[in-house]
Amino acid sequence: MQTRIGILGMGGVGGYFGGLLAKAYANSDSIEIMFIARGETQKIIAKNGLKITTDEEETIVFPTVVSSDPAVIGKLDFLICATKTYDIEESLLSIKKCITKNTVLLPLYNGVDAQERISALFPDNEVVQGCVYIVSMIVSPGVIRKVGPFEKLFFGSATAPIAALNKLQSIFENAKMESYLVENIEETVWEKFIFISALASATSYLNQNIGEILESQSSRSVYVALLNEITMIAAVKGLNLPHDIIMQTILKLEKTPHDATSSMHRDLMAGRKMELASLTEFVVNEGAKYEIETPTYQMVLDKLSSVSTS
Repeated sequence: MQTRIGILGMGGVGGYFGGLLAKAYANSDSIEIMFIARGETQKIIAKNGLKITTDEEETIVFPTVVSSDPAVIGKLDFLICATKTYDIEESLLSIKKCITKNTVLLPLYNGVDAQERISALFPDNEVVQGCVYIVSMIVSPGVIRKVGPFEKLFFGSATAPIAALNKLQSIFENAKMESYLVENIEETVWEKFIFISALASATSYLNQNIGEILESQSSRSVYVALLNEITMIAAVKGLNLPHDIIMQTILKLEKTPHDATSSMHRDLMAGRKMELASLTEFVVNEGAKYEIETPTYQMVLDKLSSVSTS
């Protein structure tokens, strides 16, 4: 029996980790890797392969299949979802014929509401929680650039069969992916969300990269205020996060390449649609729900809402 794994979204996350899987299982009789892509990206990968560049090397990989047609993709055992958060519903519904009742879905989005949103579409399926730490981006269709050493993937589930989770972890490990099957996955996902939400909001609001924020006292103050607000919400929600989560998050940021920025900031600078709803507005709404004041997040949301609609 072949294990068929679909990668939905060929951006920085899906392209990089999907590329590692395609490289590892290029000649496998037991595992097939399907890139779900359309338009120019699909054409280029089908013809030239997916190119991944890192600080050390350049690799070109070919998946088993690259297509957006459910009839070509076929039924999937695992589906790794890595589109932008605003595309969750549309992208999944476009390939719903590939998703059987046994398909296990692993979302690797920036937000924390993906599991709930996907389960609303596919209530009978196991939707595993997951998150990644990586600085990677699309250079051009079919070309992914990864910066720095970070490439950790975390996943887990309280309900999925342990055999399915162990199988996925084994597939990841054999592909030389730095992946961790963790028990307290909700806390892990929220730790990442605290990191990425504050970073995306700060870089986009201030129009600065990581190094510029760390070097400016006023910029750093905005970033820390965002961290204070989002960690307060996590605490009120009852999440068991480290007591020094703010300091840990700042240290994580200091280890990130200083010339890097968030994907939301890159989208803003390029005039593209942003993940503002999942990364900034979600925190404001959660604050209202739990009666926690979020003035800094509100300030960011007000400014970026006017930019994204103008």
